[in-house]
Amino acid sequence: MNFFKRLFGGKEEPTEQEKQEAAARDFDILKYDGVKAMKMGQWGHAIRCFRHALELSEDLEVRDYLSQSLIRTGELLAANDELQVIAEAQPDNQSVFVRIAQVAYMMENYQAMGDACERAMLIDDSQAVVYLLYAQASQGQGDDANTVAMLTRAIALQPDYAEAYLLRGQTLLATGQLDEAQADAEWLADHVPENEDVMLLKARIMVARGSRQQAVDIYNKVIELNPFSIDAYRERAEQHEALGNEAEAQADRDKVSELQPAEGTDGSQDGGEDIEQKVRQAYRDGNPLAV
Repeated sequence: MNFFKRLFGGKEEPTEQEKQEAAARDFDILKYDGVKAMKMGQWGHAIRCFRHALELSEDLEVRDYLSQSLIRTGELLAANDELQVIAEAQPDNQSVFVRIAQVAYMMENYQAMGDACERAMLIDDSQAVVYLLYAQASQGQGDDANTVAMLTRAIALQPDYAEAYLLRGQTLLATGQLDEAQADAEWLADHVPENEDVMLLKARIMVARGSRQQAVDIYNKVIELNPFSIDAYRERAEQHEALGNEAEAQADRDKVSELQPAEGTDGSQDGGEDIEQKVRQAYRDGNPLAV
């Protein structure tokens, strides 16, 4: 039969093994192209490559790459779906639940974030980052007491955990525990000097204590460090006004208006903020002291 097919130009059907070998080659090509696209920041192309690769073969590493690419394009629900598949296959992989918690944070789904942190703790309860994430989930749900408790645990596990000190100081300030908040702010000032978030925390503590001129002095330093800090101009304007410095207050308010992005017709900033910038900001919210 094969002789007659060749003789009369008939095409011989590939065997099952040949089909599997071709699929494996295509899978490797798609995976390689997807990783290459990721490195070049071509997230859409990476997603297409990884999805086609998964149609050919199940692969947890590819799902991980796909989840990372989906996060970069703001497709957070889809990214979460991929991470859930990995978690089901690897229920003892703590890093997967940390990633699920981080994605939930970006979606502002604090209940799901807390659940993922609890799963991570069951695997290993000695990782400070899990307690920081749990604190963020608690803060998102308005549970200040648990926020402080989780951050205190994180600091006990990692005494130089600046991010935990910052969030704890901010939470203590919000709950009126000024002495405790100031202690965290002073630790941060000693260990993370000339950091905008730390300096803003110190200024806000001065405001809460009624030391308005001291607060203005700190806001001045923030603006020297970052001339585009809208928060510093806005908050300094309030203190200038309270001190009776109306001209200075108005100058700061004008600067806020100048720096504040204009609203687009759809209600978004500048007519539609770049999704990747939102993702980067979410990461920064979770790790504000990172270089």
